[in-house]
Formats: sequence, structure tokens, C-alpha cells
Amino acid sequence: MDTNLVNDIRRGLEEKRATVCERCRRDEAGMVDDRDVQPHLHVIDESLQKLEAGTLGVCTVCQGIVDERLLQMDYTACVCLDHYSSQERRQLENELELSQVVQRALLPQQVPELPGFDIAGFSRPAQIIGGDYFDFLAFNDGAHGLVVADVSGKGVSAGILMTSLQTAFHTIVPETDSPLKVLEKINRLYIHNIKFTTFVTIFFAKIDPRTRTLVYANAGHAPALLYHARNKEHEWLRRTGLAIGLMEEFSVHSESLQLERGDTLVFYTDGVTEAMSPRQELFERERLAEVIAHNEGAPADALIQKILQALNEFAQGDPLADDATLVVCKVQ
Repeated sequence: MDTNLVNDIRRGLEEKRATVCERCRRDEAGMVDDRDVQPHLHVIDESLQKLEAGTLGVCTVCQGIVDERLLQMDYTACVCLDHYSSQERRQLENELELSQVVQRALLPQQVPELPGFDIAGFSRPAQIIGGDYFDFLAFNDGAHGLVVADVSGKGVSAGILMTSLQTAFHTIVPETDSPLKVLEKINRLYIHNIKFTTFVTIFFAKIDPRTRTLVYANAGHAPALLYHARNKEHEWLRRTGLAIGLMEEFSVHSESLQLERGDTLVFYTDGVTEAMSPRQELFERERLAEVIAHNEGAPADALIQKILQALNEFAQGDPLADDATLVVCKVQ
């Protein structure tokens, strides 16, 4: 195997292992169970041992080295493409092609015009380039997708990863009608990729304007807020699984609910709720809920401005330390 590829795989595996352990250590919500991440750590450790022994990437059929492009996409690959069936080869070629597409930038997102919905979005990076991502997509059954994601870290590296994630969503979503299938495929693309050494939290929602139904999956992301105008109460759409790239076995599940006229959905990244005051206090979710309740009649774009005004007053003009993203969806 090429020395540069060996070094890339070793470095990627070591960084991935360190990130997994750090993520578990800092988990405050109790979502990361050691029993869930141990299988992934085992795969990483086993791959490092094979790398040191010179057996990583050795084909179990012909004892040759598998294609380097395949190893870069999946470091657990152990069979040459020539030994796959025609169907398996086509599937792998599609995955390789998608992996290349994931590296390209996409056109800027646009706010869709959904009948009966008022939608607005905002994103501000802490640096010139940020790691937050929000977008609007279309499923193949005519429903609309809304995604808000956050890659750990910020700056150029986080921005590059977010660009690749955007490409993945735009490539996969039009071919399915299920948010879970999209996240499952994205997790599979990233879990063994040596160039993917961090994690992405994702809130992915499917909105059908004809029935006002919402189906969502929350992969380790901050809980979205749903404000009910009918009874002046709110609820949090909490995590339904772990972040993308953390687990060998994809275990995120979906939830569904019925929206009503007057409801307000607010999606955000933790740069909003973890904004800091000069006294080192966090803005936190309850302050966000209060701003929404006090401005329930405001249009979506005006509500975003009210939230940003509250953040600025809370921070007393200090710049935000993390990327901040907001998407507001009001049911009319």
C-alpha cells in the first residue's frame, strides 16, 4: 500500500478515535452510551492493528490490495472490486461517485414558497467561514425537507465539511421520501471515511403542506421548539438518536406530529442558546422560548430579528463566539 495512504489512514483513525472519546467524555445530555460507541471504537482499534501488521486493505480473496479509492471511502474494505457481483459493483461505483460529488459545493439555498407556511432563515458564522448549515429540499413525493446541522468546530475545515454535507443532502433527498433513509445513507458515507474525523448533529424535518404533518429525525442536535398558539405553550422536539458519524449501527428513529394554524417552529444551532453574556451566563433555551412567546404574532423574518435583538442585548454587543443559525417556520 502507498506510504502516503497508510499515513493518511493512520492519522484519520487516530483523530477519529480521539474525537469519539472526547465526545463521550463531554456528553452532558446522557445521549452517548459506552455500549453504543464501543463497537465503533473496536472497529477503529482493529483497523489500526491491521494497519501496523500490514494486513489492512488486503483482499480476502486474492490477497492483493483493494482499490485505494475504496479504502479512502471505507477503510474496512477487504475485497477487490473485481470479486464483486455486477450488482454489488454497480452499488459500490455509485457510492464512490457520490463520495466524489460530496466534495463539491452546491448552489446557495433558497427559502421555498410553501402554501400555508411562512418561512425565514438566518446564519452567521463566528469566523469568515462557519460550520453551521441549513437548507430546504424536496422529497420525491412532493413533500418538503428542512435541515439544520452543526459540525463540531468552526472555521475553514468545518465550512468545507458543511459544503460536502450540503452536496450529500441535495444528491440523496430527491431519490427518497424518508428522512431516516437520508440520514442512514449519509452516516454510512461518513462512518468509515478517513477524511471524516468529527461529528455532525442534524435536525432533519419533512413537512407536507397539504396535510400539515411534520416528520422529523434529530441526530444529536439541539431540540427544535414548537410553539402552540392555541394554548400558548411550547414543546421541545428532542433528540431521537446520536450524531452522524458516531455509531457503527445507525440507530436514529423518527417522530411525527400534526401542525395547527398559528403554530411556530424554530430550528437553531447551539451558537444561539450557548451565547454568553459578559457575566458568563448562557442565553439557554428558555430565554429563546420567552422571545418566541412574546412575539408570537410576528412574521417569520421579523421573529428572527427579534431573537437576534435579544441575543445582542444579552451579549451586550459582544460578538458571538460560535456560529449561529436560525430557521423559523410559521403555520398560517
